[in-house]
Amino acid sequence: MEASALLLSRIQFAATVSFHIIFPSFTIGLAAWLAVLEGISLATGNRVYRQLFDFWLKIFAVAFGMGVVSGIVMAFQFGTNWSELSRASGPIQGPLLSYESFTAFALEATFFGVMIFGRHRVRPWFYLLSCILVAAGTTLSAFWILVNNSWMQHPVGFVIQNGVFVPTDWAAIIFNGVVWVRFPHMLLGAYLTTAFCVAAVGAGYLLNRTYRVEATVMVRMALGLAAVLVPLQIFFGHLTGDYIHDYQPAKFAAVEGRWADEQPATEVIFAIPDVDGQRNRYEWKVPVLGSLVGSGTLDSKEVGLTDFPASDRPPVLIPFFAFRIMAGCGMVMLALAWIGSVVARRGRLEVHRWLLWPVVCSFPLGFLAVLAGWFTAEVGRQPWTVWGVLRTADALTSGLAPHFAATTLVMYVGIYTFIFCFGVYYIARIVRRGIFAGKVLTVWDGHVIPQTFTPGTRRT
Repeated sequence: MEASALLLSRIQFAATVSFHIIFPSFTIGLAAWLAVLEGISLATGNRVYRQLFDFWLKIFAVAFGMGVVSGIVMAFQFGTNWSELSRASGPIQGPLLSYESFTAFALEATFFGVMIFGRHRVRPWFYLLSCILVAAGTTLSAFWILVNNSWMQHPVGFVIQNGVFVPTDWAAIIFNGVVWVRFPHMLLGAYLTTAFCVAAVGAGYLLNRTYRVEATVMVRMALGLAAVLVPLQIFFGHLTGDYIHDYQPAKFAAVEGRWADEQPATEVIFAIPDVDGQRNRYEWKVPVLGSLVGSGTLDSKEVGLTDFPASDRPPVLIPFFAFRIMAGCGMVMLALAWIGSVVARRGRLEVHRWLLWPVVCSFPLGFLAVLAGWFTAEVGRQPWTVWGVLRTADALTSGLAPHFAATTLVMYVGIYTFIFCFGVYYIARIVRRGIFAGKVLTVWDGHVIPQTFTPGTRRT
C-alpha cells in the first residue's frame, strides 16, 4: 500500500513539475529578450524593434500567467503528499522559497504591471527599467529555486536535530559550489529555449513571405545568440557532469550506463540497458573516452552500478535515455545555430528555404532539453529526496492512502492539461494573427508604418 502511494505521489509531482517548468523555461529568456528589444528601440529609434517588443509582450503575458497558475499547485503537494519532507527540511527550504517570494516574485509582479499597462503612463527610461527589473526577477526566481534544489542534491551547512535539518551556515547553503554550476546551466537552457522559439516564429513568417523585415531580425538575433550560448551551455553541462561524478557516483554510473568498474572506462554512446541482466544490449561505445569524460585522464578507474547496493541505485532507463535526449537536442541546436548564423549574415535567409523548415521545427528542442535535463537530475537522484540523508520513501506523508494519491493525480493532470492546451492554443493564435494585429497600417514615403489602433476610432 505504501509503495503504491509512493509511486503515485512521485508520478504526480513529476507531472506537475513537468507541466510547470515549460512556462518558466520560456519566460525567463523571453523577459531578457524583451528588455534587450526595448533598449535597442530606445537607442536606435527603429520601429521594427518596437513592433517586435509589442508582439512578444503579448506572448510573454500569456506564458507568464500560465507559469504562475501552474506553479501554485506544486506548493500544496509539500503538505498533502510530502509532509515528512516539509517537516524535516522546512527550516532550510522554507526560508529559501520565501526569499523567492520576497525578492523575485515581488519584483516580477510589481513591474510586470508596468510592462503591460504603463507604456504611455511612465517615462521611456522608467519603462525600460521596468523591463530590466522583470527580467531580473525571473532570473532571481530561477536562482532561489536552484539553490533549494541544489541543496537537496548536495546538502551542506546543516545539522540534524531530532530528525530535523537545522541550518548552521547559510553562506554555505546559498553559495554552494553546486549552485554556481547548475544555475548557469538552467539559465542558459532557458535562454536557448526562448531563442529557438523566436527563431522558429521568424522562420515561419519568412516561409510565408510575411513580415519579412521583422522576421529576419528575429531569426538573425535568435540564431546569433544561440550560436554563442550553445557552446557555453555544453561547457556548463560538462561542469554539471563533474559535480555528479564527484558527489553522486551512482547517478553518474546510471547516466553513463556503466554496470561494472572499468579502467580505462569506455563511453557508451547508445545502448538499451538491461536492468535485470545488469548489462547493456545493442551497445555502441568508444574506448577510453569514459575516463576522459569522467576524470579528465586516459586511464582513470570509473565505478559501475554494481558497486552500490540495489537499494541505493537510481532507476537506470530514465536518466540514461533522458541525458542522451538532452545532449542530442544540444547538438541539433548547435548545428542549426551555426549554419543559420552564417546564412543570415550573408543576407540569404529567404533564399535558403531548406534551412527555414528545420528552424521552424526546432521550437520544441529547448523544451525537450530542459525537461530531459530535469528528468536526469531528479530521477537520477533516487532513491534519495535529500541526497544521502533522506530517502524518498521516508519523505512521503505518513499514512497517505493510495486512493487519495490517485484522485489528486488524476485531478492535477486534468487541470494542468487544460491549462497547457489553453496556453499553447492562445499563443499559437497570437502568432497566427501576426505582428501587426490590432494596428492600423498607413503608407508614408513608400514605407508601411504600423500605428496603434484603438477600437472604436475611425480608420483613415
